[in-house]
Amino acid sequence: MLILFLALTAAAVVAPILIRTLGRPAFGLLALVPGIGFFWVLSEFIKGTFKDGGELLLHYAWMPSAHLNIDFRMDSLAALFSLIVLGVGALVLLYCWGYFDSNAGRLSAFGAELVAFAMAMFGLVISDNILLMYVFWEITSVLSFLLVGYYGERASSRRSAGQALMVTTLGGLAMLVGIILMGTQTGVWRFSEIPAYSSSWADVPYISAAAALILAGALSKSAIAPTHFWLPGAMAAPTPVSAYLHSAAMVKAGIYLVARLSPDLNVVGSWYLIIIPLGMLTMLMGGWMALRQKDLKLILAYGTVSQLGFIISVVGIGTREALLAGLALTVAHSLFKATLFMTVGAIDHTTGTRDIRKLSGLWRKQPILFAVAAVSAASMAGIPPLFGFIAKETALDTVLNEQMLHGMPGRLMLAGIVLGSIFTMAYSCYFLYEAFATKHSKFPEANGVSPAVEAMHPVKFKLWIAPVILAILTVVFGVFPKPVSEAIVTHLDNVTPSLDDVHTKLALWHGLNLPLLLSVVIIISGFIIFWERDTVERLRPNTAAFGSADTAYDAILDALRVLSHRLTASTQRGSLTLNVGVIFFVLTIVPLIALITGEQSDVRMELWDSPIQGFIAAIIIVVAIVATTMDNRLSALILVGVTGYGIAVIFALHGAPDLALTQVLVETIVMVVFMLVLRKMPTEVAWKAEPKQSRVRAWLAGATGLSVVIVTIFAMNARTTEPISVYMQDLAYEIGHGANTVNVLLVDLRGFDTFGEISVLVIAATGIASLVYRNRSFRKDSRRPTLATTGRRWLAAAVDTERAQNRSLMVDVATRILFPAMIMLSVYFFFAGHNAPGGGFAGGLVASLAFALRYLAGGREELEEALPIDAGRILGTGLFVSATAVLWPMVLLGEPPLTSHIWDLTLPLIGEIHIASALLFDLGVYLIVIGLTMHILNSLGGQLDRDEEMRKQRARDRARRLARNQRREAATVGARRSNEKSTRQMPTIRPPGADTESVEQNGENQTSISTKRLKQEGK
Repeated sequence: MLILFLALTAAAVVAPILIRTLGRPAFGLLALVPGIGFFWVLSEFIKGTFKDGGELLLHYAWMPSAHLNIDFRMDSLAALFSLIVLGVGALVLLYCWGYFDSNAGRLSAFGAELVAFAMAMFGLVISDNILLMYVFWEITSVLSFLLVGYYGERASSRRSAGQALMVTTLGGLAMLVGIILMGTQTGVWRFSEIPAYSSSWADVPYISAAAALILAGALSKSAIAPTHFWLPGAMAAPTPVSAYLHSAAMVKAGIYLVARLSPDLNVVGSWYLIIIPLGMLTMLMGGWMALRQKDLKLILAYGTVSQLGFIISVVGIGTREALLAGLALTVAHSLFKATLFMTVGAIDHTTGTRDIRKLSGLWRKQPILFAVAAVSAASMAGIPPLFGFIAKETALDTVLNEQMLHGMPGRLMLAGIVLGSIFTMAYSCYFLYEAFATKHSKFPEANGVSPAVEAMHPVKFKLWIAPVILAILTVVFGVFPKPVSEAIVTHLDNVTPSLDDVHTKLALWHGLNLPLLLSVVIIISGFIIFWERDTVERLRPNTAAFGSADTAYDAILDALRVLSHRLTASTQRGSLTLNVGVIFFVLTIVPLIALITGEQSDVRMELWDSPIQGFIAAIIIVVAIVATTMDNRLSALILVGVTGYGIAVIFALHGAPDLALTQVLVETIVMVVFMLVLRKMPTEVAWKAEPKQSRVRAWLAGATGLSVVIVTIFAMNARTTEPISVYMQDLAYEIGHGANTVNVLLVDLRGFDTFGEISVLVIAATGIASLVYRNRSFRKDSRRPTLATTGRRWLAAAVDTERAQNRSLMVDVATRILFPAMIMLSVYFFFAGHNAPGGGFAGGLVASLAFALRYLAGGREELEEALPIDAGRILGTGLFVSATAVLWPMVLLGEPPLTSHIWDLTLPLIGEIHIASALLFDLGVYLIVIGLTMHILNSLGGQLDRDEEMRKQRARDRARRLARNQRREAATVGARRSNEKSTRQMPTIRPPGADTESVEQNGENQTSISTKRLKQEGK
């Protein structure tokens, strides 16, 4: 079970690589993973693993105090849904091979998301821990959002994806509240504990509210009214997504949860009042709306909504017979609806349209496709001898004889099922006719064949093999329902043992009885509605009787958007000073009011432990006050830095060298980063506050400081129990195998907090680089550092530029001496941090300062020579190493994550050494700190330098162009003046009667020649 789960996860990880390498055939390889998983689960059924309450269990302790353990449990119900998820998933992946065109970039992400969805659904159905199930529940919502938004360039796809995410996530959050409410009232946090609960579920406090909240999540996931509208909108996704998520996977999650809970929670008063009315409403409304659609996928989408309402109503009854019928309907629906969606995909792929008004004569050109669609549509309509008929007749028989629905509820539900099934028969015929029939009246010019069908290309083998397999199973299970019946009955015997000798089973023939008569009525009535569909269309009102849920969704979003804009406009005035002032004012007033009006503890204060502390505190106060009066930004930065170093001295005087070291290093690196930013800003602060405003700020600052100090004093003296910190030193040595309590606390005892913090650091580093680089890539090529042996220079970068030649020799020499010493010191801090001051964070900061020194001394070229490795790769490697340190105890040893181990080794010339497993986690922290600093230096340093040089170069180029243009203009003016002089008439002596015309022509020729010569010289 775990191997299958990990195999699906690995397939999702390698899917992009396979698709980029092999193209569409990679889908065939990916289909092998769920396909092999399907046959493995099937073999467990055949071996009888799940009979008599048998199950496969896997338990890893994770966070027992929060009821979050890795509890996997495959019982008969989980195995049944696993067969649906894995089997249909494998066929859909195979179908993708023939459906998609070549688009490696987009398909690689799609393949990973689709396989990951199969993994998430498999994890959902095998989760025994309810909170773990909720985690997979939300993962499916996120992956559904990504899959539905496959065509991200289309507004309809983006809207549909967001709508599906909003609706299902909101339902999921409601379900989480219900899970927590039920767990806190009963102590039940695992599905396996629900049947064993000692008291009656009807007597549990607030169980009706908890059940209603849980059902809100289940019903929204399965597109039950009033949250049904997201599923038709999700038809904007590619057809394979619809064939999998919206027929066999995602929408089945709600049915699975109801099937898991209904045998025990059906005694709760709110259970039936929610499930049955909403299910029946959904069945009727979806069937009626399917008859109005002109898109083949939308006909199936509303038919899916109708069928889901039918299934969840029957499953929600929770009795043995109802579960038999409901699970049979679930299997049948997965078979015929996935087949029909894939058939529509083949039609769309070959004809280029799903519009029924453009399709005619398709059955003649594609008889195999028509046969597959006819079998599946007939199963959906409940036509014998197909499996859909068996499932629907079993449901009719169940509702007729169900004691839990005695009286009016049973009759109303039966009437709803019959009427909904009539609609199902009608839209099944409607789908077949509009997709495949020859419509001579609409297309008389080509013997009834539409242009789209006439120009279609053949349906290839890879497009029809998957739906053919499912259609064959529909026929086989209809004639021989025993395999499905035995699988379902295995689960029924485990959860609701039969009280009599009658063996519950699925069968094609139960004799002449009322359910058979009702089936005949349904088939005939549905066909009549289809035949008289024009009459029904005229009787249909132009507007929906209850309005449009999709329109209501848009109206709610618009109202929330307007409210948020008004709220933002009234609170966020665009003034940072005002916003910070409001925050400080609230921080000043609210805690003091709570302190004054609440219970107060005795306060014991000591001014200082030694006069040195008072002296340092006085320096900090004076420097902080002076910093507020400085107009020079760099001076203010240095003064603020002095306050940080003063805090470090106080830490050291209190006996906390680790905190003092970290404070000094952080303060230093922060000052470096600030200087990188301030060098691009004016030296002096131009804006001057008025004296009145300065006084208000001063009073607010003083009040804030006083309030924080007072509240902190009372908080420190309010402790009534022994602090946990007194045990930290012993815990650090016994559990973390280290003498440095602070470092062991960071990388072991509270390692999850640190892992979250370093993840935030990675995000912050990426965000900083993104802000500086904007739409440009900040990825760079990596190479091994090389040692330069030629030339006489103190730094590694070349000195061929004027800036490098003007560098300070003292800075170069100091950098050359300090850099290796600082790197060695950082390595020492890294290895010594488990038992002495230091650690991965401190060591990473020292190394970061060393690289910052190289940058300050030699610029970005020197930084490139110091560490020519992409900062993103350093960050990713560090995060991966830390994640490995978190997970390896659980994966390899079956222990809780972050469990510490120590290895004692004896090395020649060194002696005995002790290596703690937390060192691996510390290595990740070390690399992330260096990667963060390199990102900052490359972006705020190197890239800003590069941008500045480009701006200067562009300015120089503009100056050169202006000078060149001016020279050209001057040359042109000079040429024009020369031309004017040469063409001026000069006095000459000629005999009377000479040819003046030849003289003028000769002058013209001379002028033109001289002008050309001047132009050439100007050029």
